[in-house]
Amino acid sequence: QVQLVESGGGLVQAGDSLRLSCAASGRTFSSYVMGWFRQAPEKEREFVAAISRYGGNTNYADSVKGRFTISRDNAKDTVYLHMNSLQPDDTAIYYCAARPGPAIVSAANDYNYWGQGTQVTVSS
Repeated sequence: QVQLVESGGGLVQAGDSLRLSCAASGRTFSSYVMGWFRQAPEKEREFVAAISRYGGNTNYADSVKGRFTISRDNAKDTVYLHMNSLQPDDTAIYYCAARPGPAIVSAANDYNYWGQGTQVTVSS
């Protein structure tokens, strides 16, 4: 299996930026498509972004496109989510996820491994 540990969440004000990190251990990191999801209070888990095995392709939810950037450093077995222009609606627990294979997907059920989540709270 792959173990994932998120970090970098916190309390920020609207307009601020954060960088989330997800450190992976286990199978070869470059074998996995990586994704970020979030779950806000009283809402379902929501796709945020995904990145292909070597970082050549990315996909974003419309709600974050242009503000968030997903990246990965396979040498460090780490995936990042750079979040800019944060708004209160971005408040959620953010989860890192991994799935084998080359296909970028946005459905949570298609990801095999999950981190514990890190809280992002944006105040107005």
